[in-house]
Amino acid sequence: MALARRPGSQMAEPPLLDVAGLRAGYGAFEVLRGVSLTVAAGEVVAVLGANGVGKTTLNRTLSGLLRPRGGRIRFAGSDITGADHAAIVQAGLIHVPEGRRIFPNLTVRENLLLGSYARGRPARAATLARVLQTFPRLAERQRQKAGSLSGGEQQMLAIGRGLMAQPVLLILDEPSLGLSPKLVEEMFVLIGRLCAEGLSLLLVEQNVVQSLAVAARAYVIEHGSVALSGSADALARDTRLRTAYLGL
Repeated sequence: MALARRPGSQMAEPPLLDVAGLRAGYGAFEVLRGVSLTVAAGEVVAVLGANGVGKTTLNRTLSGLLRPRGGRIRFAGSDITGADHAAIVQAGLIHVPEGRRIFPNLTVRENLLLGSYARGRPARAATLARVLQTFPRLAERQRQKAGSLSGGEQQMLAIGRGLMAQPVLLILDEPSLGLSPKLVEEMFVLIGRLCAEGLSLLLVEQNVVQSLAVAARAYVIEHGSVALSGSADALARDTRLRTAYLGL
């Protein structure tokens, strides 16, 4: 199935997310070495790179789980550099972490409702109805323990739980990780559908081909800094990316 890419924003207005010169790390080891990127409202941006280049560190820093060592993060017009993770969630920047992190002994419905614990409570019922409409398989398994779901269904649950917080910007960290090729295709079709509905999305992935099919723009991270950036179409044709990631 072909994936519909949403056209990129013209960036006439200030970006929804504006990251400049971001530095972060653990102990004496610096992982991010001056990363700069932007996401416009209603835009889907991919962050690509191999394992260990700093993608998860970037996500953790943006969502307030790791304090930056330098640089600036602006979100929805406010400086959130070094802000507490709870305040960042309240602002509407929602991170769906790598590895799903569901609660296996709770039901599907209970996991989803927990997504609106810190943000989105007033519209919880309406949001739940929309999430279940988006994920029919979750609707069929509402009373089932989350730990008994398949890997693909658990990833749907993790994304659905993120949507329950009514994100202004949703960060997806490696949503295709550990899935079979068929389920990877299904996952990206779903991501494409969310994009078409106007969700602002930062898609952080190793899957270059599928990510470039749904994103408007992309950044390629190597050794903790941005090595390549541009429109998804331009990067898909870039010989450096094709050689490094696609073996062409």
